[in-house]
Formats: sequence, C-alpha cells, structure tokens
Amino acid sequence: MAVTALSQKKDDHWQKRVDLAAAFQWTARLNMHEAVANHFSLIVNEKEKTFLINPNQKHFSNIKASDLLELNWDNRSVLNQPNAPDATAWGLHSSIHKYCKHAICALHIHSTYATVLASLADSKLLPVDQNSAMFFNRYVIDEGYGGLAFESEGKRCANLMSDPKVKVLVMGNHGILVIGNSVADAFDRMYYFERACKTYILALQTGKPLRVISDAIAEKVACQIDNFSGDDSNHFNEIKLILDKEGSDYAS
Repeated sequence: MAVTALSQKKDDHWQKRVDLAAAFQWTARLNMHEAVANHFSLIVNEKEKTFLINPNQKHFSNIKASDLLELNWDNRSVLNQPNAPDATAWGLHSSIHKYCKHAICALHIHSTYATVLASLADSKLLPVDQNSAMFFNRYVIDEGYGGLAFESEGKRCANLMSDPKVKVLVMGNHGILVIGNSVADAFDRMYYFERACKTYILALQTGKPLRVISDAIAEKVACQIDNFSGDDSNHFNEIKLILDKEGSDYAS
C-alpha cells in the first residue's frame, strides 16, 4: 500500500479522519504539541492492518482530515516513498498497532507536565487528587529509554502495554503514549493525564507533605471512572462543536 492522503471525502472511514484531525487541532490549542513533532494514529481497518497518522513535519494546528496518511503496519516500504511519514512515527505507531491489539487509537506527546514526570528518577504518579486516582494501576513506566522511537524501540514500548488494563505509558526521559478504543477515549485520557501531572508536579513544588489517597480508594475511583460512561465522547463532541463554530478547517 502506498502512502496516501485524501483530497475528497470518499473513503469509508471519513468520520475517523475528522475525529483524529480535531484531536490534532485541539491538542495544539492546549499547547500540548511540540513544534512539528509528535504523532497520533488510529486504526481504520484491523483486518487490512491499516491506520491513519499525521503527515511528516506538519504542525498540529494545520492538520485536516484529508491530510492524514493511511498506512499498513506491515509495509515498511512506505518509508522510502514520496510523502513518507516520520520514521519515528512509523516505528512507534506501527509497532503499537501491530503488537498491542487493544490500542485502536494511540496518542504520543511531549506535554510539559507529563514530560516533567517522565524526567523524574521516580516517575510514579501518586494519587493525590481525583484526576490522578483515575490512573491508579492503569499506567506503566518505561525505565529503559533507548533513543528515538524507531521500530525496535516501538516494539519494546508495545510490549510494555500488553496488559489491556494499561492505558498510559510514561516514557521515561521522553514523554507519554496514551491509548484508547477511539479518538474520544484516548484524547480524554490524554487530557486528564496531563491535568493530573500538573497538579502532582505543582504539589511537589510546595515542598509540603502530600495528602496521598489510599490504594483502596484510588482503585475504587479508577474503577468508578472506568465505568462512568459518556464523559469522553461528550468532551470530544463539545470540542468539535467549538471548532465548527469557529469555522475550523479540521473536517475538510
């Protein structure tokens, strides 16, 4: 399969393109992007091993649905074709979708507070508030950063997320990778993880003792939020509504 992007709304997964493009543009709005780096991906046909990903060197705020590349995670030859994806985007996301079957959507960013957490010798996110408690036992820390996320590094990261309960990878010395069963699911989780990290890092900066929630209550909160349906899709639909009202081109 060649590297492709669309100029017309003719494929059978157009809404998935629209949703992923909205996630790019809103992530830039939140200042959680990094120049023209970082990457989001979304499976469109598991049987055909195809997924969407952002084009190389395009700012998140400029990405439209028709810009997204559709790739096959077994076809490495795309890296040698015109309009090839970022090699690290390919290395990380092709591996995540190939080896981590519950990762329908994968969002990789270097957002400020999550990356600060990933830079600490102890990168655990203690449950000090409701937002951080929602991730209790639902993230894993990569302690073995090995450089840019080419294929071997991508496969290693995918193996760390083999447990379906794990939804966030704190990539030590790097950033985070957040997965979900849809764009709305993954985006909502990414948003709240960054919020939780911000609260935690600011709490550490006070130098005062932390009020840490017990493991039992933290797990209770995480389970409650796991089963609290609707928030992720409502959050994301409101974002798209704002973009639509502003006349954004994300859906074009």
